[in-house]
Amino acid sequence: MKRTVLLTGATGYIGRRFEKILRTRPDIHLRLLVRHVQKFTQHPSSDVDIIEGDTLSLPILQHALTGVHTAVYLVQPVEENRRLSHLNQISATHFLRACLTQGVKKIIYLSGLEAHGSGSSQIPSHTVTGKILSSRPDRIRTLWLRTGIIIGSGSHSFEILHDLVKKTPAMVMPRWAATKTRCIGVEDVIAYLNAALDVTPDENVTVNIGLPQITFLEMLRQAAQVMGIRCRLLPGFPSAPRLSSSLLMLLTRVSYQRAAALIKALQAKAVDENTSANQYFPQIRLHPFPETIRQALDEVHKDHVLSRWCDSTPGPVCDIDKPLTTNRKIFYDVRTISITGIAPEQVFAIVTRIGGKNGWFSYSFLWNLRGWLDKIVGGYGVNRGRRKICDLRIGDALDFWKVADLIPDKRLLLVAQLKLPGKGWLEFDIQQETLRQTAGFVPNGLMGYLYWYAVLPFHNLVFPRLCQQIATRALKRQTSLS
Repeated sequence: MKRTVLLTGATGYIGRRFEKILRTRPDIHLRLLVRHVQKFTQHPSSDVDIIEGDTLSLPILQHALTGVHTAVYLVQPVEENRRLSHLNQISATHFLRACLTQGVKKIIYLSGLEAHGSGSSQIPSHTVTGKILSSRPDRIRTLWLRTGIIIGSGSHSFEILHDLVKKTPAMVMPRWAATKTRCIGVEDVIAYLNAALDVTPDENVTVNIGLPQITFLEMLRQAAQVMGIRCRLLPGFPSAPRLSSSLLMLLTRVSYQRAAALIKALQAKAVDENTSANQYFPQIRLHPFPETIRQALDEVHKDHVLSRWCDSTPGPVCDIDKPLTTNRKIFYDVRTISITGIAPEQVFAIVTRIGGKNGWFSYSFLWNLRGWLDKIVGGYGVNRGRRKICDLRIGDALDFWKVADLIPDKRLLLVAQLKLPGKGWLEFDIQQETLRQTAGFVPNGLMGYLYWYAVLPFHNLVFPRLCQQIATRALKRQTSLS
């Protein structure tokens, strides 16, 4: 008889990869709890139940957990601040309460390692969450997996390592780079999660998983060796976390917040007295660090990146109907071009290739300049790139945009994730023999109005040529395939 497993956080970096494995298990009936069901409409399956909602709603959780044997909690905090920490505690408390009410047998939770020496007296949110989920051993068993830095294609740690090695042949490293920590390949994390489904503990179990301790300095050296790049690394630069975070933000694809989170984790020494991984998971053999780097590079080169660190962000993906019903002013910049004689699927194939390494087809230096300005003020910037060269899905990051809606051969909607005095979006809509490109903006106060009128001259340069290039490239693509 199949066991029902509920997976939360299924659109995140780990969740997407674990969800793919769970779909292949014949002994499991999979149920997903996601904030935005449209993220899975491109890959529907009659064998998977999808419930829309979040873990802050107790009624939704009770509905989602009905008949569930094992609940997997992959809801991870993104930022450490009081407001989000409070919401994290509410989420975990509701989740545990609903599990108890519905008679769930086991909770599986994945988090970072315990650490000390980070310079903060505040208990990390992931630790508080784990303690809440483990607080009722008399009624439910909790299997808590604690992992070090996760290395894999699309992980922020891998992208930092990759970009540093590739862009900076000589580096004077800060002192935190010499602190020992633990890391683990993403495939091994998935293997542990998968094996945890078959573990039936008699009590709550906390397991630290990962390779033996290693410094970030040594990670860079080994990554450079695997990539075949000579990289001179010199230790001794003062720690200066804010400066280090800013430099990582400018030199790599990750945001300031992600860079700061990594440095905070590296500054703290992992508490590693827990050695029960072999006891509960004797069948798992960890891949050595160079092999995890090699595998991640191979997936990137083959364009097989399944998920990225920026796949799931707090707040709504985008609800474009809300601004349209507001009393506030909405600015539009609409461009159209005839695509008579060009199949819609060829036009859409070009539309979904914009951004990342493919560029934006017109005035790339202006797009790059706007991205760098955003990076300087703590935004994502244009160098965040995209998950795959020629494939998009709802929720994907695309430079400083997020894919909010995607209807094949008809519509692509991007919401801006720039530091803006308002809300902006860019829409491509194929209507019969016309491609309609719309930039929309809802300003916040006077600065919003000033911003819109300041960028209009650049719109007049960039957007007409972008439309023209899409049509031209689509025609060339159609001709080459005919």
